[in-house]
Amino acid sequence: MTPLFQIRNLTVDVPGRRLLHGLNLDLPKGQMIALIGHNGSSKSTLLKALARQIPSAGEVHFEGRALSEWPARDLARRLAFLPQSPPPAEGMTVRELAALGRYPWHGALGRFGAQDHAAVDAALHECGLDPFADRLVDTLSGGERQRAWLSMMVAQQAGTLLLDEPISALDIAHAVEVLSLVRRMCQTQGLTAVIVLHEVNMAARFCDHIVALKGGRLALQGTPADLMRPAALQAIYGLPMEVLTRADGQLVTVPA
Repeated sequence: MTPLFQIRNLTVDVPGRRLLHGLNLDLPKGQMIALIGHNGSSKSTLLKALARQIPSAGEVHFEGRALSEWPARDLARRLAFLPQSPPPAEGMTVRELAALGRYPWHGALGRFGAQDHAAVDAALHECGLDPFADRLVDTLSGGERQRAWLSMMVAQQAGTLLLDEPISALDIAHAVEVLSLVRRMCQTQGLTAVIVLHEVNMAARFCDHIVALKGGRLALQGTPADLMRPAALQAIYGLPMEVLTRADGQLVTVPA
């Protein structure tokens, strides 16, 4: 099967510094993929490059086509990106925020038709937001607000979701809620989600595929089982880690 993303010699530079060093990587389709690594390992940089949000050198193919060759609207219909700090949604209801996801399909001046309304309704329902549809986004809790932004991505009907630290500001209950929602959508709708995460145990619990970066270079690629080994964790984080097995068989790690 052709990988969803084929990344060859991907390099990102900023003045006086190289953030990504000739990265070579394939990302599979239809899975929940974690990007992990220590602070400053360029996880967000990689995600932004995949979303075509920053300049880069090298080659990236998305769905078998060079990323640079995708027209902007066509790309937005196939790929949705949620930054770490979404813009303010002042005075906007949850339904209005979700409706922004339909922009790639009808444009700024296009008419919002029955298909658009149906897509928004389905997105709100999928994200468990029916009771909040007419609430202002600013009045929601952190977990509810994050689900509202996810509903916008679902309404966009893109097959690939790129999420930059979607649980960084959430408590543990809301973090599990958001990652469970993304995992369910990947499993039931065949979506692909590429997610920047800091929490190793969350990555191992919810994701199918792990990509670890260190200093802008690939440190590990594989399954959660490949990650949850003391030697692999120490190579990534530079810290002795102990791996424990819970009663349900789930692997968890703690500093040794």
